[in-house]
Amino acid sequence: MTTVVPTSEEDPALSVVRFTAELSWADAGPEVAEGQVSRLCVEAGECMIQNRWLDLASLMLTSADVIISKASEKDLECVYTVICNLVKKPESLDQVHEMAELIATKVTQQPNDKPALRLKILFNLYNLLENPYSQFFVYMKALNLAIAGKVTEHVIPSFKKMDNFLREWNLGVKDKRDLFLTVSNILKDSKSSAKDSFDFLVKYLETFSGDDALTVAEAKEEAVHAVIEFVKAPDMFQGDLLDMPAIAQLEKDPKYAPVYQLLKIFLTQRLDAYLDFHSANSDFLTSYGLVHEDCVSKMRLISLVDLGSNESGQIPYSLIKETLQIEDSEVEPWIVKAITAKLIDCRIDQINQVVIVSRCTERVFGVHEWQFLRSKLATWRGNIANVISTIQANKITEDGTQAVQGLTIR
Repeated sequence: MTTVVPTSEEDPALSVVRFTAELSWADAGPEVAEGQVSRLCVEAGECMIQNRWLDLASLMLTSADVIISKASEKDLECVYTVICNLVKKPESLDQVHEMAELIATKVTQQPNDKPALRLKILFNLYNLLENPYSQFFVYMKALNLAIAGKVTEHVIPSFKKMDNFLREWNLGVKDKRDLFLTVSNILKDSKSSAKDSFDFLVKYLETFSGDDALTVAEAKEEAVHAVIEFVKAPDMFQGDLLDMPAIAQLEKDPKYAPVYQLLKIFLTQRLDAYLDFHSANSDFLTSYGLVHEDCVSKMRLISLVDLGSNESGQIPYSLIKETLQIEDSEVEPWIVKAITAKLIDCRIDQINQVVIVSRCTERVFGVHEWQFLRSKLATWRGNIANVISTIQANKITEDGTQAVQGLTIR
C-alpha cells in the first residue's frame, strides 16, 4: 500500500490540485492558466474546509483524467495515491463507499490506456478501505478492468486468497455469482488454469437452487459449458454435477437434453452407452468441439474403474477386454493407465489373468456411496474392537501367568 508523506507545508491534496491544474492549462498560456489554477485551488480549499470530501475527490479526478496522457506514470501514481487517500477522511461508511465507487468508476473508464497502472491504483484504493462491501466493489472493478485491458495476469495471483476474501466480504448470492463467473472467465483464457476455471464455474452453478425456475434458467448456458468442459477434460472423472439444479434443468430442455444425457453417461454408465449415444448424436458432439477418440479413451478408463467398483474386487481380463472393447494385448496397458491416473489401486495377477482391486475412485458420491462408506467404517470399527479385546485378553492371561510364576519362585 502506498503511503502519502507530506514534504511541504501545503496539504497534499492542494498540491495535487495545483499540479494537475497547471499541467491541464499549460497550453492555454500563462494568463489563462494562472486564473484557472487559482480558481481550482480555491474551490479545493473550500471543499476541505467544509469537509466536502466527495466534491473534492470529483474535482481532483476530473483534473487527473485530463493529464493522464501528459504526465509520467510515476507522477500519475502519486496523484492518484493522494486522491485514493481521501477515503480515509469521511467518518460515514456510506460516504466512504460513495467515494470509492466514484474513484473506481473514473479509473476504469479507459481500460486500454495504461491498464497496469490503473490496476495498481485500484489495488491501492482497495487496501485503504475498511468496509468489506467497498473492498468487494473495487475488486470487481479491478477484475473487469483487467479483462478489458487484457492484463489479467496481474489479478490471477489474487485468486489464491479467494477463501479469505469470501470470509471477509460476507457476500450475498447475487454478488457471489458475479464474482465466481468473472473469475472463471478470466481463468478460462489462461491455458494453465483450465481446472481452476472449471472449479469456479461449478461454484457459480452451486449458487442456484431449484426453488426459482426463472432464476436458475439464467445459468443454462454456463451449465452447458460446465458439462462440455467436464467431458473434454482428460483428468476429470468425478463430480456431483447431476444433482445441481442448474444442470438438472437441462434434462427437460429440448435443446440441451443431449448435453445432460452425455453427462449422465460419463458419470454413471460405461463405454457401450457412450458408443450408442455417439451413433445417434455424432453431429451434436462435433458441434461442441468434442473429439470422439478422446471421449472413447476417457470412457474406457471410466468403465475400467466402474468394473472395479461393482465387481467382487477381482476383475477377469476377459471382462475388461469385453467392456473396454479392446484386444487381449491392450488389457494391461489400460490397467496401467488407470493406475497412473490414480483412478484405481490394484494388483495384476498375470497367471490367473485377473486384476485384484483394493481402491477405486467413485465418479459420484451420493446416498449409495455414503451408505457404503458407513458400512465399511462400521466393519473397520468392529474389527478394531475385536483386536483390542484380543490384546486385552492376552494381557490378562500373561499377567496371570507371571503372577503364578512369582508364587512358585517364592
